[in-house]
Amino acid sequence: MKVHRGEIQLGCIVAEDIMGMAANPIIPKNTVLKEEHLNILQAFHIDELFIEKTKVDGNPFRPPLIPESSNEENGKQEPLGFVDLYLTTVKEFKKEFMNWQSGTAVNVARVREIILPVIQLVELDHTYVYSLPQYSTKKEYVYHHAVSVSIISALIGKKLGLSSGQVNQLALAGALSDCGMAKVSPQILAKEQPLTENEFKEVKLHTANGYKMVKDTPLLKTETKLAIFQHHERFDGSGYPSSEKSDRIHLYSQIVGIADMFHAMTSERMYRNRQPVFKVLDMISKDLFGKFDIKVVEGLLQLMGDLRTGTRVKLSTGKYGEVIYTKPNAFISPIVKLKTDEIVDLSKEKSIYISEVFI
Repeated sequence: MKVHRGEIQLGCIVAEDIMGMAANPIIPKNTVLKEEHLNILQAFHIDELFIEKTKVDGNPFRPPLIPESSNEENGKQEPLGFVDLYLTTVKEFKKEFMNWQSGTAVNVARVREIILPVIQLVELDHTYVYSLPQYSTKKEYVYHHAVSVSIISALIGKKLGLSSGQVNQLALAGALSDCGMAKVSPQILAKEQPLTENEFKEVKLHTANGYKMVKDTPLLKTETKLAIFQHHERFDGSGYPSSEKSDRIHLYSQIVGIADMFHAMTSERMYRNRQPVFKVLDMISKDLFGKFDIKVVEGLLQLMGDLRTGTRVKLSTGKYGEVIYTKPNAFISPIVKLKTDEIVDLSKEKSIYISEVFI
């Protein structure tokens, strides 16, 4: 939607790159607008811009001059784009989570109804996944995390050749993997400092509590329930709650586990800053070798490293360019052509990584 600068509200999301006098955007697409961005718009005399219809908190954006009914024509509701659908999904999931905090049983059918539409949309275009960490906020992290882990788990499962039914179960496993967090003290969930040992012990109970919350539902397969219980287990036995090893950890558990770790590391959290997607992928492929089955790691790397030729990127050096080729054995280190026409092979430049992807 095209709006005037004066109508913008904090939390709006940029729908198209905002260009100044330079060749690169002054505010890239998918940016969540904060006070400093409004100052930039004013400084560059940007009077109009395109934003998404939904703000980062999941509420619709309605400028003063646009009535609530403007999204409907001839009685037909305009279909939601990815950002609007994702944020609406998070908002609806939050309602379910708050119900669980109040002691209500998990309504798996409702969670499925909430989650599957966004899964189906992302399956058509996986590049939406690159923007997921941008929408997550510290205070709303728990809800964003559940929806994002669901999406990433489903896409990894699809990449590994699982059937549509298995992918749907994986999506539910991802969405419900942290349902046991509803039993954790709200004070701990909202804490902005590192957890104490006792607080972390309480958090670690979320896997067992989550399993208890879903164990009697016939809508989840046994392996899906197992993933909720096991998603913090690690291939080398260093995980919890049972310190299981290798093939005693179900494939679903490993997929949800790596999706959980990846989104956590790339998102803004109460006491941790988010890290660039491709830096995290490099860490997972190297520093965390042995924590997950290699095929699960490769599934994540193939998913996130599947950058189409021509995809615009920003490197950790601050330079902009576009992907021109990805080697089969170097998914996260493509060859990039810079604005200066210089060619950079990231598989050979170990200290340089992609810091942003523009979709």
